[in-house]
Amino acid sequence: MNEICLFVLTFVFIFIIYELFVVRKLKKGRAKKKPIEVRYLEARYHLNLDKKSYKQLLNVISLVSALDIALIVSIISMAKSFMIELLLGVCLIIPIILISYHFVGSYYTKKGMKKNV
Repeated sequence: MNEICLFVLTFVFIFIIYELFVVRKLKKGRAKKKPIEVRYLEARYHLNLDKKSYKQLLNVISLVSALDIALIVSIISMAKSFMIELLLGVCLIIPIILISYHFVGSYYTKKGMKKNV
């Protein structure tokens, strides 16, 4: 029960942080450059952001990033020692992020947002 509570609290906290600092920045017009997640999706999957709402993409990125971080925190919390927690964190962070953004990129590619290359 503690793991589920930790997952939900972490997810909600990280999602709110992303919404405040990524999505709201766009809404207020203070976004001078695109977040690294958007640049990665554009470069890797050749997405055309003119076809869909940019704010919707930022909301999806907030959701996916919060889910990734909450999942990693929940997995790490099950370890018994600090060294195992550290090792798990280092080994899990990159693959989980790449896999989740692969799903996001594939989803938007199937929706027809791919540039004509």
